[in-house]
Amino acid sequence: MPRVFDAISPRDIQLWGKHTVKLRHNLAEREDLFSDESLANLVETIDLKRIDITTMDDDPAIWGHVDRAGQPGAKVLDAVRGGRVWINLMAIEKADPRFADLLAQMYDELETIMPDFKTFKRKLGLLISSPTARVYYHFDVPGQGLWQIRGRKRIWIYPPTEPFLQPTRIENVVRSLTTEGLDYQPWFDDYAEVHDLGPGDMLHWSLNGPHRVSNLDGFSVSLTTEHWTSQIRRSYAMHYGNGILRNKAHWAPRSNSLDGPAFWTKAALTAAWRKTGMEKKNTYKRVLSYKVDPDAPLGVVPVAEKDRTTVIL
Repeated sequence: MPRVFDAISPRDIQLWGKHTVKLRHNLAEREDLFSDESLANLVETIDLKRIDITTMDDDPAIWGHVDRAGQPGAKVLDAVRGGRVWINLMAIEKADPRFADLLAQMYDELETIMPDFKTFKRKLGLLISSPTARVYYHFDVPGQGLWQIRGRKRIWIYPPTEPFLQPTRIENVVRSLTTEGLDYQPWFDDYAEVHDLGPGDMLHWSLNGPHRVSNLDGFSVSLTTEHWTSQIRRSYAMHYGNGILRNKAHWAPRSNSLDGPAFWTKAALTAAWRKTGMEKKNTYKRVLSYKVDPDAPLGVVPVAEKDRTTVIL
């Protein structure tokens, strides 16, 4: 099997995990995985809980989940091409063994060239989106990578610090109390890194870095990777422990250290809290308020409230 990455420089290795790194890959050449036929088949066959079709307007408040409504995969792709639709296919390594092999190869190559980079709980996602689609300002808990296959997109990456990202938001997300969406102010862009991605580009950025995405042109196909390391797991435990102390003990944490007595106390608190099941997680729901319609201007049409379907995750 051909290698995934082109050359990875010593500079990239030193920056990896701490700063944004842009690499080159050859996945855009894998027509067996990313042809229209392959994409349509995934859209049709993947488990309902692992496909999220959304539509959006310029106003972030005008956004909603979309029902495939029995449309064949090819028709859904037509709606994407002509509308404003974003499809997120999650954990595709579980849906198709070819993607499981690809995910393993991606990280095998990275871990071979960076022996200190050891990962677990890896996942692979597939994004299929319209030329004018976008993803609003948010952050992710695990380590992330974005791989462009077809089309072009622009991503803005912001510092993972206040005021761009409040500690309480991370705490609530790791405790499954809220989702990863964040409040955005246009002036944040003055402090953002801006990267344009075309086929063959891959981007990795620092942990929890807030970001937003807009497609630039063309039918867009991208992969997302997520992974955990021992350091990311420590960050998770620290934020989880801080959240318990802030919300249950009414004590404002003063340290984000990932070592020392304070950290290990929080790690023990996190483990005990999760083991006892004292944290009541929110049950997230997708209310499908639109349905796919390839002939509609945005590729979707609204669904009457009485006919809407709810997907419980």
